[in-house]
Formats: sequence, C-alpha cells, structure tokens
Amino acid sequence: MKKYILLIAAVVGLDQFTKYLVVHNMSLYESFPVIEGFFNITFILNPGAAFGMMADLNEAYRQLFFIIITIIAIVIISILAYREKQHKLRFFSYMLIISGALGNLIDRIFVGKVVDFLDFYIGKYHWPAFNVADCAISVGIFFLIVDIIFVKEVKSGD
Repeated sequence: MKKYILLIAAVVGLDQFTKYLVVHNMSLYESFPVIEGFFNITFILNPGAAFGMMADLNEAYRQLFFIIITIIAIVIISILAYREKQHKLRFFSYMLIISGALGNLIDRIFVGKVVDFLDFYIGKYHWPAFNVADCAISVGIFFLIVDIIFVKEVKSGD
C-alpha cells in the first residue's frame, strides 16, 4: 500500500510543481513552442471540466459543483479500489485516476480554475490544453479499460 501512496504523492507533486512553474513564470495565455508546429507550453486557466465543458455556468455554482463532484468521485473510486485491490492493474488504474483528480481538485480549491499548459496541435487543429493530472486520469482510464476488457476475457476463457 505504501508504494501506491507514494505513487499518488509523486503524481500530485509533479502535477502541482509543473503548474507552479507555469503560473510563476508565464503570463496567462502566454505560449512558447517546444516542438514547432506540434507542441507548445501555453498557460491557460480552465474554469470547466474536460475540454472546457460547463465553463459557462455561474462561477460560484460551477466551483462548488466541481469540488463536490470531484470529492464524491475520489470517494467512490477509493471504495472501488479497496474492493478490487486483488486486481493489481485495476488498482493501479484507480490510483492514477485518484492522483489526477486530487491534482485538479487542489487547483479548483486554491486557484478557482484548473491550470492547463500542455498544448498539442497540428496546423490550426488544437487538442484542448491539459496538464499532468489530466494525463494521470487518461492513463488510468486506459489501463482500467485494458484490465476490464482483456483480463476478464482471459479469466472467462479458462
């Protein structure tokens, strides 16, 4: 269990450290190319959920909504992780998702919005900016899907 707590601490720490660097070294909407024509570091504050969804809601309600929903999600995922701790990949997936949720929750509580800065694009086509916490959530969901699809298929084939 200690290694998973360390994983959560490392992911949240990396997430918060990278956001700190962006916030304290860049102006809002400032951007600089890392790989010309493909990847920039761009400082954005995302008031909404993934891809800016629900960003137009009243700010006070939106903040409260996202904080409550995130806490509920962390509790539910923690319960699932505890119940399914024998499934190592699934448990690892849950820890990554919790890590990302905590990283973005910290932003919502202390900044009021989520700090995003990883900006990938090709020409005029941009993927919405994201951060380390979002990466952890995405990778966690990917491994969770892999575990659900492939591990169950292997077990059902026996």
